[in-house]
Amino acid sequence: MAGIEALRARRILDSRGDITIEVELRAGGSWGRAAAPSGASTGTYEVAAWAPGGPEASLKTLPRVTQALRGVDVADQAAVDEALHRVDGTPRFAVVGGNLAVAVSLAAARAAAALGGKPLYAYLGGPRGMPRPQGNMIGGGRHAIGGTDIQEFLSTGQAENVADAVFANARVHRRVRDALRVALPGQPLGRGDEAAWIAPIPDAQALDILAKACAEVSAETGVECHPSLDVAASEFYRDGAYVYRDRRRTPAEHMDFLAGLVEVHGLVSLEDPVHEDDFAGLAELTRRVGKKCLIVGDDVFATSVERLRRGIAEGAGNAILVKPNQCGTLTDAGAAVDLAHRSGYRTIVSHRSGETPDDAIAHLAVAYGSWAIKTGAVGGERIAKLNELIRIEEQVRHGI
Repeated sequence: MAGIEALRARRILDSRGDITIEVELRAGGSWGRAAAPSGASTGTYEVAAWAPGGPEASLKTLPRVTQALRGVDVADQAAVDEALHRVDGTPRFAVVGGNLAVAVSLAAARAAAALGGKPLYAYLGGPRGMPRPQGNMIGGGRHAIGGTDIQEFLSTGQAENVADAVFANARVHRRVRDALRVALPGQPLGRGDEAAWIAPIPDAQALDILAKACAEVSAETGVECHPSLDVAASEFYRDGAYVYRDRRRTPAEHMDFLAGLVEVHGLVSLEDPVHEDDFAGLAELTRRVGKKCLIVGDDVFATSVERLRRGIAEGAGNAILVKPNQCGTLTDAGAAVDLAHRSGYRTIVSHRSGETPDDAIAHLAVAYGSWAIKTGAVGGERIAKLNELIRIEEQVRHGI
């Protein structure tokens, strides 16, 4: 047993230039470090990101957190995370903040892995499989003001080697840029929070460009690159309808529109296609196209065992997006993953729009055996995860 000896935390910047928190935890003479990301498109059912007052207010709770954790066996992740729940005392980490909690939880796991001389994925029981990299190519919604209504147009790369899929996604990103320059001559192109291109074009045109780029890169490289979408439908659901820039769609029209996109473009995943409380709509779409496409719940499930259990009972979705800071601890995230896999749901471990160079989610995706990892295609805080995934693949293949 190695009891937790000390915690320290500091303010750092995330990729949007906002303040977030990085935590270091010492146990048995080893240190573990982890940083918390932040989302812009956040669901109602996520835990509170921060204590009331923001990151600084969460930092003020650190002495209480340290007192609660001191002496706890760092290798007992459940005990570490239970102590975090206990010191907070609320269902949603409203006192210390879910971002501080998740940074402490991950720092403990890293310290325990270091003590055991293992990489994090191995300490967590992996490898259980290498995930497909999923990268954002064209962005809109809350991540890219002035872009498309649909929030993310993604490429999902699939190859025998993860590295080949990573490189192919980056190539799709460049190919999309070139196509947008042709479609919008003389207009400047920007990049959103996740380094996706921002273009003032209709959703249908954006998907056409993405699908063509995926097909071209697939033919050139031999790597399967498939178009995928994160609709983030809650962001434009208003008064019982989905309000797109050019028209207002009823839920039935919206459902027909999305089902048509799956059929025409061969989408392999469709995330948050309906608003976060519409379990019935999610179940209907799953019945319609769930055998052809992953119907992924993010806001609707919020990495919550309770909400995922309801989705499973109602046949809503067939995959869950996993974001540890949505639930606050590694134990809670792992419980959602275990329930999903036992129930035949796929898992996709995901970054947030406000990220740091912390590469923990690469290890989580490998440890969990997730179907994919959603972490962008380019950009320093995004490629930190992708490059770590390449390193992990080398270790796994060669037994390093």
